[in-house]
Amino acid sequence: MATPLRIVGISGSLHEPSKTTALVAALIDGFAQRTDIDAQLVELTRIGPALAGALRREELPAEAETKLVAIESADLIIAASPVYRASFTGLFKHLFDFVGQYALVGKPVLLAATGGGERHALIIEHQLRPLFSFFQALTLPLGVYASNTDFDGYTLRDQALQQRIDQVVTRALPIVDRAAREPVSEYVGSW
Repeated sequence: MATPLRIVGISGSLHEPSKTTALVAALIDGFAQRTDIDAQLVELTRIGPALAGALRREELPAEAETKLVAIESADLIIAASPVYRASFTGLFKHLFDFVGQYALVGKPVLLAATGGGERHALIIEHQLRPLFSFFQALTLPLGVYASNTDFDGYTLRDQALQQRIDQVVTRALPIVDRAAREPVSEYVGSW
């Protein structure tokens, strides 16, 4: 890729520090080790209050609008949420309520989640993947789930999880590169 890969990582965590944010940062770092990137991390702990009172996009403050534009213009989105009451957090969904309906068509999205135990791993397939299917985004086949036991505090410590991140990055790069070179924007609105 001639220009840096524009990555926007989104942490749906409502806490700081956050295992979800640590996972997103590790995924971004995985891409940085393989290719030239221009990465941005969107943390709901920082912009959540700006979203909470808005019902329409034009009501959002400039900081939140800037983050939405970054999401919509990214070459790759890393979307992650902790499992909260069997789903992603409400503010995570509210953020995507402001994203343009056709802004993510064909855009690669890497899905990730964190939770208290392994039984929560299905959030990727049952909650996150359908959300991005609505946007007609290109959800990557492999997602990354991390449970509390994969961390030492807020640092990833599990070698198998690091190997999974490496595998996801390796498999994602050709797809992301092709999507960046051949955007489907000319089809938007005709579906």
